[in-house]
Amino acid sequence: MDLPSLTLLVEIIDSGNLSQAARKLKMTRANVSYHLTKLEKAVGVQLVQRTTRRVEPTEIGLRLYEHGRTIRNEMRAAQEAVTTLGQGLQGRVGLSVPSGYGQIVMGDWLVEFKRTYPGIVLDVLFENRADNLRDEVDIAIRVVQEPPLSLVARSMGTVRYLACASADYADRHGLPRTLHALRASPVITAGVTGRQLRLSAYQGSERHEVTLEPTLISEHFPFLRQGILAGLGVGLVPDYVVQDKLATGEVLTTLDEYRLSIFGTHMYLLYLPNRHQTRAVRTCIDFLLDKAQGSEHGGIPQGASAPG
Repeated sequence: MDLPSLTLLVEIIDSGNLSQAARKLKMTRANVSYHLTKLEKAVGVQLVQRTTRRVEPTEIGLRLYEHGRTIRNEMRAAQEAVTTLGQGLQGRVGLSVPSGYGQIVMGDWLVEFKRTYPGIVLDVLFENRADNLRDEVDIAIRVVQEPPLSLVARSMGTVRYLACASADYADRHGLPRTLHALRASPVITAGVTGRQLRLSAYQGSERHEVTLEPTLISEHFPFLRQGILAGLGVGLVPDYVVQDKLATGEVLTTLDEYRLSIFGTHMYLLYLPNRHQTRAVRTCIDFLLDKAQGSEHGGIPQGASAPG
């Protein structure tokens, strides 16, 4: 058994199938399969269970994988130390952030980070996907009911939803003062494809649920903000979306006695536990967590769990 063979096994198990491993390693699928078979013959045991779509490690395969992952990460750390010796902090950080929260709140944070660490390449995806981290993404910001057990989840605070409308809308139509009245109002909020939108409203220990049929739906919260300011209806959005307009009185809130939730109440910074973290990635994680701790705003929903 040699180091390249061990690295191959790690990539196969990390990828979950031979085709994806082949793309990452820039090899053909047949070549990956050949080297895997050769490794299994060398150690004398089966290392993975193959199906048409996935591979799963056997008990022996999992043990080898853990050793191989440790060796690979140590080699990457050593290579980084040599490469950056005598230089400022360098590297690449792939970020996936919800489109609304990323633009309205995190944009200034990322600009400050880039100014502080000019040698780090920031590759920022503004997207609302709720899937697991992909190869090009080191850090993902997500609102989920429960973070996946396969990922490391660091808290970035709670999500606080508001029922709100422009002062002009309130003058013309009044604000809904009950959940039943909200249901009859033109609602502006994010939606979830394929299922009804349910609003949970908590008052003390009591939980109420209302099914909504919004009049304006989007996964992009800056657009929802436009609709609210234009007086098109009652918005159900995270507080940061209209925070500045609340201060000026251009937007008013209602149903303040309830704690509202649509897609979840907590935002997380997520990353893979078994992927080598460069100094650049670790620095970015610490920077973002520090910014979130000092921010008054909660998260934003995204993807299938919540839009952004």
